Amino acid sequence: MTEHSQETAGGITTAAAEWPAVEELFGVRGEPSRCWCRFFALPGASFSATPPADRKAQLKDKFDGGGPAPGVLAYRGGSAVGWCAVEPRGCYPRILRSQVFKAAGPAAAGDEAGSVWSVSCFVVAPGHRRSGVAAALLAAAVGHARANGAAVVEGYPVDPRERPKAGPSDLYQGTLGLFLAAGFEVVSDAVPGRRVVRLRVG
Repeated sequence: MTEHSQETAGGITTAAAEWPAVEELFGVRGEPSRCWCRFFALPGASFSATPPADRKAQLKDKFDGGGPAPGVLAYRGGSAVGWCAVEPRGCYPRILRSQVFKAAGPAAAGDEAGSVWSVSCFVVAPGHRRSGVAAALLAAAVGHARANGAAVVEGYPVDPRERPKAGPSDLYQGTLGLFLAAGFEVVSDAVPGRRVVRLRVG
């Protein structure tokens, strides 16, 4: 773990992500091992046209490029149990083209010099869900964005009250309650069951 790791409740430690731990957490089965958190980075047909091995290589490149880590990790008992992707919003062209973002209009405007960072995805290992990992990840993502120059952190959660049938595959962007508990404010509810939320950090 990095020197910037933080201890939270429930024996969870969070830190800026490091590639070997991300690779181990995502594993070789399940959606994370196929997506490699590239869905929002590859717009349109580019995602489908990119094999999982290439998506993995693209995410690894993010760690080798000399910039801030593209996310944070949560550890428990020395093992990575959760990931949260957070980067400048411009890194996610699919978000910029999404109905949720476009419907927000002026409420989601303003991104001078990459000052808006997006929380785009959560991965929590089976056996560690509903145990505080997601909340610890979100707090770490906010801290990581702030430390690297963000003025605003933005999320695009699901509101389960309006989408009661939403399952784990629908909730990878987080729930509204998770973000509200972390101090985020709703800036758009233009798309039923989805929100755009923001937290000013700089």
